[in-house]
Amino acid sequence: MKQRFSSIDVKVIAHELSNALTTLRVSNIYDLSSKIFLVKFAKPDNKQQIIIDSGFRCHLTEYARATAAEPSDFVRRLRKYLKTRRVTAVSQVGTDRIIEFQFSEGQYKLFLEFYASGNVILTDKELNILALLRIVPPGEGQEELRAGLKYSIENRQNYGGIPALTKDRLKSGLQKAVDRGEETHISGKKIKKKPGDALRKALAVSITEYPPMLVDHAMRVTDFDSSVKPAEVLQSEALLDHLMRSLQEAQKVIQDITSSEISKGYILAKKKDGYGASSTEEGSRKGLLYDDFHPFRPRQFEGDDSTVFLEFQGFNKTVDEFFSSIEGQKLESKLEERELNAKRKIEAARQDQANRLGGLKEVQTLNERKAGAIQANVQRVQEAMDAVNGLVAQGMDWAEIGKLIEVEQKRKNAVALLIKLPLKLQENTITLLLDEEAFDDDDDSAYETDSDVSDSDNEAPKKKDTKSKITDQRLSIDIDLGVSPWVNAREYFDQRRNAATKEQKTLESSTKALKSQEAKIAQDLKKGLKQEKAILRPVRKQIWFEKFIWFISSDGYLVLGGKDSQQNEILYKRYLKKGDIYLHADIKGAATVVVRNNPKTPDAPIPPSTLSQAGNLVVACSDAWDSKAGMSAWWVNADQVSKSAAGGEFLPVGQFSVKGNKNFLPPAQLLLGFGIMFQISEASKAKHVKHRLQDNESVADSGHAPSVIPESRLGNDDVEAVDEPNEEHDSDAGEDVSDAEDDMGATSNPLQTKAPPEEREAEDEETASPLIENLKIDEDPDQPEPTQQVDNASDSDSETEAPTDYQPSTGTATPSIAGGNKSNLPHVRGKKGKAKKIATKYKHQDEEDRLAAQQLIGASAGLEKARAEAEAKTAREAELAFQKERRRAQHQRTREETAKSEASRKAALELGVSADVDDGEEEKMLALDSFVGQPLRGDEILEAIPVCAPWAAMGRFKYKAKIQPGAQKKGKATKEIIGRWLADSAAKGKVDPASEDVERMWPREVELLKGWKIEEVTNTIPVSKVRVMMAGGSAGAVAKGAPGKSKGGKGSGGGKGGGKKGR
Repeated sequence: MKQRFSSIDVKVIAHELSNALTTLRVSNIYDLSSKIFLVKFAKPDNKQQIIIDSGFRCHLTEYARATAAEPSDFVRRLRKYLKTRRVTAVSQVGTDRIIEFQFSEGQYKLFLEFYASGNVILTDKELNILALLRIVPPGEGQEELRAGLKYSIENRQNYGGIPALTKDRLKSGLQKAVDRGEETHISGKKIKKKPGDALRKALAVSITEYPPMLVDHAMRVTDFDSSVKPAEVLQSEALLDHLMRSLQEAQKVIQDITSSEISKGYILAKKKDGYGASSTEEGSRKGLLYDDFHPFRPRQFEGDDSTVFLEFQGFNKTVDEFFSSIEGQKLESKLEERELNAKRKIEAARQDQANRLGGLKEVQTLNERKAGAIQANVQRVQEAMDAVNGLVAQGMDWAEIGKLIEVEQKRKNAVALLIKLPLKLQENTITLLLDEEAFDDDDDSAYETDSDVSDSDNEAPKKKDTKSKITDQRLSIDIDLGVSPWVNAREYFDQRRNAATKEQKTLESSTKALKSQEAKIAQDLKKGLKQEKAILRPVRKQIWFEKFIWFISSDGYLVLGGKDSQQNEILYKRYLKKGDIYLHADIKGAATVVVRNNPKTPDAPIPPSTLSQAGNLVVACSDAWDSKAGMSAWWVNADQVSKSAAGGEFLPVGQFSVKGNKNFLPPAQLLLGFGIMFQISEASKAKHVKHRLQDNESVADSGHAPSVIPESRLGNDDVEAVDEPNEEHDSDAGEDVSDAEDDMGATSNPLQTKAPPEEREAEDEETASPLIENLKIDEDPDQPEPTQQVDNASDSDSETEAPTDYQPSTGTATPSIAGGNKSNLPHVRGKKGKAKKIATKYKHQDEEDRLAAQQLIGASAGLEKARAEAEAKTAREAELAFQKERRRAQHQRTREETAKSEASRKAALELGVSADVDDGEEEKMLALDSFVGQPLRGDEILEAIPVCAPWAAMGRFKYKAKIQPGAQKKGKATKEIIGRWLADSAAKGKVDPASEDVERMWPREVELLKGWKIEEVTNTIPVSKVRVMMAGGSAGAVAKGAPGKSKGGKGSGGGKGGGKKGR
């Protein structure tokens, strides 16, 4: 089985990696083992990951793998230098088995060696080693490698370029091979070689750019006899020309492979028993054993019936399939072995319990038989007891008594033959050998003739009695010399009753003990399976809208929300088109949400239920979630949103200005849901079209859609008049608002106002005027409307209050007197005369002498310092002026770009077209028919996508969990939800193997659910602290049989209309 790359494999992999990874950035690096690493690359809408197995392989992978909990020191150093670096080049070093990755235009280089023990080496642009996986000591045939040394690549194979393929080069290589063969022959060494090995080895040493497998393939294509020796080729010009054509064929194969971005790959597999029995492709591949892989189809294996060629589009995919299948088989075998060990432990526990019960039954039977034997031989027992007691009463030594009994036994004394030696006189007991006899149906005869009689281990040898159906057996019975035979029999009966009672108790407790032991073994198995690496599963490629906060409303509209200001800007520029709706709220942290309309019918109104659900998402992503206050969101049309403010100014990233009236929605319910959206195939979509049209009305009627007011499109003046008291009440009442939010939604309708909008505006102005007068801030009546960002309001307040902050500083100006006009300073007596004397003294000293004298006495230090400060000040002022001019120019350019962008966007809105996306891509982006919440019978499920949406939008979801504001972290909550679903899939009767019952879990759904990673799924929830309400769960039955088991005791009961609705 092939385990490592050849030179042509390295060449093809480097070629494909260069096309796939160039311009991508390193997002992270992980340990898979001590020599295997996972490197993830990413850029917007493009994510790739490669596996690096030092010395063996490096390729793109489509499978998710379990990474180490803590990175190694080597990985930490790689992360330090390479994380967020852009890949600028990937290439092979000469024709050697080394791949070179260049990052940041060659600032850092990563070399992967695939020969000998392999290595991974990180260097800087000067090839100084910064980190390496394996330190190489100096030795014969190898150079020293360690951190701080230079990595040499000049001595690599064909580093300066591949020599031209000529006859002279071929002759030279063959001649050297012949010379080496002669030297070996002279030395007397005999080397066993297969036919054709000499020529193949000669070409491998001289023509190093072509691996032996490729040369052998080219020889078969050109019908060249590979068994010819190098000396024969040199002697024949025809053979030399023929061999030259073979090498040219190999060169052509390499050129064909590297001419396209992606080349085909071939896996050579051996057939196993049962191959071909399955009709499916996946089933047939299970009957194959992967043996080799190549970027070309080797001609030498064409006629082999035991070999199967598997073709893949892309050599990276070929190598990934080859190694991942082998890795997956190893992981599956480990998991199966753990499960078999657990089953063995459970079976051993059951056998142990059965042995205990069997032992107690044997004790009962044996005691019953002993008591019956004593009763059947009372007279003999009494004689033996009297004999021994008489000898003891005579004062005879115990040892002498034993010898006497032994002598009497040889004399065939009947009483002595009953006694079994040695005696136990120290315990005041003797052991008698008594026969069992058949009795009539009285005195517990059933116990005498029981079939268990033969099971005793203490039975004496059987006596031969052909006349009786039941053979008499001699039992070894301990007799107490201090009591009568009847008392001895009663003691054995008591022991039998005690054993029966113990058996009953053991039988009752054995079931509980066995269940407890099975649960413990199952828990140990589960813990062991967690420690084992998970089975390889393909990495699911995210859909374009999964990078945003998203959900599909109950009416089938796509709703997108931004996670940060950058995503808000992307939503505005790329996805806010004609007919779309823009939603926001005047709350800190509120999300920017866009409802995508159908591009074919942009003038069609958005349903009220969709607006209500989008408004709930806006409020839930704000600070209202933590404060549990139900606030109102508002919506406007796409043409009302702009980036340009009044006066031609531009707004920062993620902030927009809104023109015209805002249409306020009723207070939002702080209720989200976490569920699974399934992606089905194109063939399965036809079943859901009619189903979806019929269900929209029912979902809208049964959900929370009635709280949305369709007439809110008419204007927002009356809505503001109604919502203001609610906001005032929110600020006063605090958390009482969350308790009364249902009452507010039921009693206050924003459209049930009888006052005209004009009167409302007048009342608002009259109410607000005293407040404005108290603030004492002059405002321009023509001031434009503020932008929708909450931060802008706080910025304007700080700018308005800024002058008042500096007023107290005007009262203390004493320090500024020192820097005033010098003419106002008082005259100092004697200073003028002192200056005159100094001038007379130094009148013959020129400037150069004066500076030299000052420097000699150290007086020039102050002047130099002052001069340096003056120069530094001048430089700072020049730099500030330059930066100010640069910012002004940048500001001007941004204004021009914003104006140009807004003009093009306005034109696109008027025409109803998209400036960045063509019509075909737009329709493909909004093709939502393949995403369903509940698959139907016969659907082909492709993917399972986690989604977090308002609870009202999850009416027809098969898997869902209600989320409310709480104190639990979302990561722990996500783990709890998925854990409950997976635990439910292991319950008996919850999974439908035929995938027909829509109320039960399907195997494909469970398989996709197991492929999720908690870390990736957690980011789907847009809030931080939650409370999970799990009733309803999977198919409405996750927590049906286990009420009250969730934390807190109240979670399993469901909230208001939560869990019981799913039942």
